[in-house]
Amino acid sequence: MKAKLPDKARKSLSVARIEPREVIERTLITVTPAAYAQFDVQLDAPPKPNERLRKTMN
Repeated sequence: MKAKLPDKARKSLSVARIEPREVIERTLITVTPAAYAQFDVQLDAPPKPNERLRKTMN
């Protein structure tokens, strides 16, 4: 016979069973506006030439 758990306890147990990948997908990183602006500039910048990139493009 299974014990019946209150809804609150059942929800707590289901939260404990979240897959690690799901936790990673939900992680928020908080940064200052200045740090985000710098990150955004780096994302928009073209890649710096390097030997590995040259080999890929040829």
